[in-house]
Amino acid sequence: MNKCFVVGAGDFFGLLIRPEAGDLIIAADGGYDHLKREKIEPDIVVGDFDSRDGNIPDHPNVIMLDVQKDDTDIAHAVGIGLERGYRDFRIFGGTGGRESHTIANIQMLTGLAKKGAHAWLYGRDSVITVIHNDSLMFSEVTEGMVSVFSLSDRAEGVDILGMKYTMQDGVLTNDTALGVSNMLIGKEAHISVKKGTLLIIHESHEREWSKK
Repeated sequence: MNKCFVVGAGDFFGLLIRPEAGDLIIAADGGYDHLKREKIEPDIVVGDFDSRDGNIPDHPNVIMLDVQKDDTDIAHAVGIGLERGYRDFRIFGGTGGRESHTIANIQMLTGLAKKGAHAWLYGRDSVITVIHNDSLMFSEVTEGMVSVFSLSDRAEGVDILGMKYTMQDGVLTNDTALGVSNMLIGKEAHISVKKGTLLIIHESHEREWSKK
């Protein structure tokens, strides 16, 4: 599946994975400067460019946004990817900085999951995703810690299998942190939810995993 890379102006730690032929690369505002340092040319540059002091990049495909808008620059970039048919989003530069923007990006992941899209938000030694009535798999070679939180009032039919602490057909709620700080143990691990929405954070230097 082709991927849509979105790079924002937040904390940036390089691209864990590199774009390939057929992928769409969108710079959101100051994310253009992150990509420039990576020597990657975006297909589209979008933003109000407040993080660049109003300096508009010299790029042939710039989409200017009003400073007063309902969506963040990253959310607008993701919307472009959705319109073009992409359903696999890799978002960099979307954490750190203003905490409100990090939370906004997590809410955006929730909206994408409910649309049947898959999205990953990369931070420092961590990657965040959201699943809705769906499942996620970690290969047996993946290392690190995994935390699972309910974004629904109740997430029902939750399975957490192949990790140090397991759950089968359980319930998670959004007012407890029962799923925090689990551990991968060298087995293929699965997380799934029958009814509800889960926020999943994988903390490791090795941050790649897949949906199934």
